[in-house]
Parts: sequence; structure tokens; C-alpha cells
Amino acid sequence: MNIYDISLTISHNLPSWPGDPAVVIERVAKIENGANANVSRIDMGVHTGTHIDAPHHFLPDGKTSEYLPLDILIGPSFVLDLPKADIITASVLEKSEIPTGTRRLLIKTRNSQLWTQEGTKFRTDFVGVSSDGAGFLVKLGIQLIGIDYLSVSPYKQSRPTHEIFLKAGVIIVEGLDLSKVTQGHYNLYCLPLKIAGSDGAPARAVLVTDQ
Repeated sequence: MNIYDISLTISHNLPSWPGDPAVVIERVAKIENGANANVSRIDMGVHTGTHIDAPHHFLPDGKTSEYLPLDILIGPSFVLDLPKADIITASVLEKSEIPTGTRRLLIKTRNSQLWTQEGTKFRTDFVGVSSDGAGFLVKLGIQLIGIDYLSVSPYKQSRPTHEIFLKAGVIIVEGLDLSKVTQGHYNLYCLPLKIAGSDGAPARAVLVTDQ
């Protein structure tokens, strides 16, 4: 069995969406200062690193993160590699190799290489899914979509793509690191923190294969 950790490491160096809180991690109790144990606190936005978008992120009456169904967050998935795409349109997806019956789709793009670079700053030229691409995937029956940057939508085109997915009940997983996985079938385990009333939640995501 091979396990691939496709989660980003949360640190103060991790890029955050412009305007979102930056990551702050600090120890508030230290053994070397006489404390009984080391204790740390963390301050960050719920859309930090590898995370899910709850419907409430873009839909005022949408469900919050604690109500996301675990049976969609766990199960067979397909990693689709689109190394040459600058934007993931319906036309690009029509020509791709998405197997029939796929319900959980993770899209690997040139974005994943950004996570291999030290001190990576937020990039606006990341690859995202266009609104017609989102519509194509909804019609295909996709129930979970994952992408290897901090938004499933292209920069400054957030609302149309997100609304199409979220209104259709598609779970969005963003901030995946797919740099070490190849196109193919895997079992996905993605568990977001159970945060009451939240529009998103950080998650630990892994892919498992028997090969």
C-alpha cells in the first residue's frame, strides 16, 4: 500500500489568499521557561492551505462545513493531469481522459510545481476551472472536485465557478499538493476540521493505492 500526503504543511511561509489572515503559530507555554508542557496557538483563516469550501462560502443560505457528507470526502477518486492547461475549460475537459463513472476528481496542473519551491509567494497566474468547465463537470456527475492551488476558480473569476459547483452540491477541495502523484486511480481520504458555522475548514488529505 502506498500513501501519498497531498496536504500542504501549515507554516508562516505558506501563501494565503490576498486579504485573508496570514498564518501565525506561536508557543504560549514553554518547558524551557518553566512550563509543565509546551503549548502552541495558531491563528489563520479557514481557507488556509489544504481546505474545503463549504456552500456557505458563496451561498448565503448554504450549509456550513460541519454538515459536509463524509461519504463524498472518502472514496475512490481519479487524478487528472493537465500539465499544459492555462485554464480548465469545458473543451479541455472534453478532450481529457476522465473515466466513466468518476465521482471524485482531483486535477493536477502546473500549479503543483509551485509547492516544490521554497518561499513561494501567492501567484495570480494559477490554473483554475472556468465556469463552463464547472458546468461540464456537474453534468458529468462529479461530486467532489479538487485543485492544486488555493482556488478552484481562476484569479478574479471566483464567483461563477464556485456558485456552479456549490449550488450543485459538489464539494470543493483546494490547496492540494499533487506534485508527487501521477494520473490514475486512488482512494481519497479528506477530513476537514469540524468547525461549527464555518464557510470552510482546513483538511488533511491523502491518496492511497495498492500499487
